[in-house]
Amino acid sequence: MLGLAIAVIVGAAVGKVVASLVADIVMPLISPLIPGGEWRAARIILKKAAGPDGKEVINAINYGNFLGTVVDFLVIAFCVYLIAKAFIKEAPAPSTKECPQCTEKVPLAARRCKYCTADLA
Repeated sequence: MLGLAIAVIVGAAVGKVVASLVADIVMPLISPLIPGGEWRAARIILKKAAGPDGKEVINAINYGNFLGTVVDFLVIAFCVYLIAKAFIKEAPAPSTKECPQCTEKVPLAARRCKYCTADLA
């Protein structure tokens, strides 16, 4: 359980670091390439109305915010993939096999079981 708790805490910290990487480094480089610059504020206005206090109320679809969240997710997922790939290694190939007759472990190159003398072919 302690390992899981540590993973959650470290995961949250990594998420903050990667979110900052996206917001402060990656997006300033990408934003000039996208028309309008402030693309996270892009929206489709459906209706404008005056609220009860006289202030304007805007009903809109905020697709720029959604696309920004998707980009954040993709960058975070890519970073987590790279971290997991760096730390999780493939298991080494087994150096033994099991004898089908007596179920003892014998070397891979063995042709005959040293325990029961069964042919391993």
